[in-house]
Amino acid sequence: MDTKRSVIANLLVLAAIGLLVAIYYSPLWWVSLTAPNYPEEAFPDGVRIHFHMNGVFNGCKKVEKAEILEDEALDCVHEMDTINHYVGMYPIAAGGVIERAFSPFLISMLGVMLLGFTCNRPGIRMGVLGAGFAVIAVWMYLTWYGDDGLHYQNKGFISALVTALDQDTSKEAVELSPGDALIARLKAAMEENGAPVEQGEAEAGDKASNIEHLRGTFEKDQQRKPSGEARQWDGSGAQMLAWHYEKTLGRYFNVPEEIQPMVEKMTFAANVMFWGILAAMGLLLFGARKTGGLLYWLLVLPVLFLPLLFLIDYSAWLWWYGHRLNAMGAFTVKPFMPTVFGDGKVAQFTTHSYPSIGFGLMLLTSLLTGLAALIRRKQLAGKQHARVA
Repeated sequence: MDTKRSVIANLLVLAAIGLLVAIYYSPLWWVSLTAPNYPEEAFPDGVRIHFHMNGVFNGCKKVEKAEILEDEALDCVHEMDTINHYVGMYPIAAGGVIERAFSPFLISMLGVMLLGFTCNRPGIRMGVLGAGFAVIAVWMYLTWYGDDGLHYQNKGFISALVTALDQDTSKEAVELSPGDALIARLKAAMEENGAPVEQGEAEAGDKASNIEHLRGTFEKDQQRKPSGEARQWDGSGAQMLAWHYEKTLGRYFNVPEEIQPMVEKMTFAANVMFWGILAAMGLLLFGARKTGGLLYWLLVLPVLFLPLLFLIDYSAWLWWYGHRLNAMGAFTVKPFMPTVFGDGKVAQFTTHSYPSIGFGLMLLTSLLTGLAALIRRKQLAGKQHARVA
């Protein structure tokens, strides 16, 4: 009976790990703005954006009607930024910068924690956690502090960074490195001869192209600065976060004396996050020595409360957007709390804010881990009772 319970609990946890992967690549929440000047014929979903763990992406679809000609879907991330800046709101990319940058490591860490939770023997559990955490720590260090660390980030995150700067991501608009240019020519020749090109290779090229865009924009930005303030490109995650955050904040409201302190605070918080994750790994590894202790349950509790943690973080950033309005906005409005869930009204715009498929998967993941934790708790209680008897 006890073995059967263990198998069921472990299957639930393994299913939850698979869902974590799906959650990372799914939209978690969507927000849309509708107004009379955005007619339903041209904007069937309004000006819509999708929040993912690794960035904010376009939620508008290409409209295919005889009276409307679109070569591609409207970039509604840029459109919403344009609308919001009139009331002094900072661009969407100014929120959740640390969460997005560290999301692949945090999700991977949660997966390793759940995998460790499936191990009943402390020795095996410590081995699984130790190996998993070591891989994540090295990956995180190379991404965050290593030269060309952006290459270790995922494609979606890099794409969102470029989109936030309103850059043209077409390959014709970027000066490729000699190596990338050679690869591009080889791919073109292969395609002309009818040879198949692996999808993974194409995606890697797209990511490399976007990183080249970021590097080119960064270097042009540094050329405009005094020689003492200009920095050399190293392609690390830490450098990108500080520069991109500064660039994003100043996109519509370029007030250095206001922006610089915000950048310094965000950079400090990001470094605290880096070392905090390593400290959390050490604490969990220490707690893995004993089955059933408080630290043991920490292996599963963060996933159990993941939907709540997301809502708290999402709501906090919405509050920040509505209460950090820049005085340079074209219109003056009182600080306000944007709609977290449901429909709201701001000036002539109606706002719609609702969960998407990723949040539903979060709830399912929470349910599965909760059931697994309950089964494991009953197992441990039964063993404790048997020892007392």
